[in-house]
Amino acid sequence: MSQSAPQQGGPTDKERKYDRQLRLWAASGQAALESSNILLVNSGSGTVGVETLKNLVLPGIGQFAIADDAAVQDADLGVNFFLDESSRGRPRAQCTTEYLLELNPEVAGAWYPKSPGTLDLGAVLTNSNSTPYTIILYTLPLPVESIQLIEEYGRLHSIPLVAIRSVGFYGYFRVTFPGVFPIVDTHPDETSTADLRLLTPWPELSQFAQELTTAIDSLDNHVHGHLPLVAILLHYLEIWKQSHNGALPTAYSDKIAFRNLVADGTRRDNPEGGEENFEEAVGAVMKHVTAQSLPSSLRQIFEYDSSKRSKSSFWIIAEAVSNFYQRHGQLPLTGGLPDMKAQSSVYIQLQSIYKSKARQDASEVLSIAQSLASDCVIDPAEVEQFCKNARFIKLINTAQSAPNMGDIVANELSLDEIAALAGPEMQPSLISIYLALSLTPNLSAPSAEEMQDAIYAHAPTLRGHERTMQVAEEVARAAGGELHNISAALGGMVAQEVIKVVTKQYIPVDNTCIFDGIESRCQVLRT
Repeated sequence: MSQSAPQQGGPTDKERKYDRQLRLWAASGQAALESSNILLVNSGSGTVGVETLKNLVLPGIGQFAIADDAAVQDADLGVNFFLDESSRGRPRAQCTTEYLLELNPEVAGAWYPKSPGTLDLGAVLTNSNSTPYTIILYTLPLPVESIQLIEEYGRLHSIPLVAIRSVGFYGYFRVTFPGVFPIVDTHPDETSTADLRLLTPWPELSQFAQELTTAIDSLDNHVHGHLPLVAILLHYLEIWKQSHNGALPTAYSDKIAFRNLVADGTRRDNPEGGEENFEEAVGAVMKHVTAQSLPSSLRQIFEYDSSKRSKSSFWIIAEAVSNFYQRHGQLPLTGGLPDMKAQSSVYIQLQSIYKSKARQDASEVLSIAQSLASDCVIDPAEVEQFCKNARFIKLINTAQSAPNMGDIVANELSLDEIAALAGPEMQPSLISIYLALSLTPNLSAPSAEEMQDAIYAHAPTLRGHERTMQVAEEVARAAGGELHNISAALGGMVAQEVIKVVTKQYIPVDNTCIFDGIESRCQVLRT
């Protein structure tokens, strides 16, 4: 798409086109999406794979390829909206690629095999050497040899893989990462990111609060009613320490007493309509008058086995932040400041103090990281983002070995027993759906009894389990076929997770997600 010049500072055509998603993952996420190269290895009915690609083509992935050796048959026309009468007898990969490309002219697409015959998946993977695939999606069932080729390619190029299975009203997908997968920009709720550092203020912040509240009792009503909650709380913390031998109100009972102390400072006769700023300060005591602890997710990163760390800037910055924490006993300041009642000039000054401290901390972390880096270039913007999101960084796929299926089933059955006692607010496990779809992918039109036997062979404790028998009957009834509405819903879910992985934003599903289209619910399971 040609880009017209913005008029009078307005958005470009591209910004207008992708406006909503730019608000979700910003320009950096969109750039990552547009540079991606996605391969879909399609099999079976193939609907869920194409539906997944549809939801990736629309937001603007860079390019994709479909590997599918099937020719379009009558059965395909009833379950795939990307095929029509003119597609009958033609390569399914070619037809679906052509229709997908109509959705977004900025996306490039390819399809294999180019001529009728057996798909040479090895050749398809080899053809990508100039531009390696960013992620590979494959729909099940798929020959074991093909899965092995995909997994080998994933290990060689260190890329994630996504397996997808849709049968009847059920489906699941499994995301496999090449080792640990760190997410820095997890997009935590804004209300949880503020770090006011009230119990350990730095000199500039203390001086700011002191200048505002030195003569707090003699301030006129307007100024008193517009003191920011940070200054109010720091002022009364000093009063508290004077009467408690320098101790801070960290215990719950002390916080209650401190909150009452702050509330008593409110002027009840303020003619300007009350003192909302003091109400905000009272409400902030429990949340912000708190010593900062090291989150378990970040501790996991700090303590992660150094021999298993990749040589990347992420781990260098993580070590630098760990050194900063050991040196100062606290994490770098985020620099964020929540909205609060205050005079604009005062709020801007306070905001500047927090941002200045955050830049100072990030600069120190950058210096440490540069001293640790040998042949790795450290981007200051990456350090700043790490410091800003340190308390919310997440490592995905940290388990080094898959859990035993028997243990998984036993755990899910115990949860079912709890659910039965808890009532309708707690739903039973969907483990039976996963077992039915994952353990019998290559059975040719299995009966419900054959499917049950296959499940019981792997999970004997499910013998006689009512839900397992119901699931087996539904999957047997579907006979491997897909329902387009179920595959469309599942494809949307998979595409959402792919976008998280490609942009490295938000928190993707860790391992397996099971979808029950009958009850319209899903469950994440570690398998």
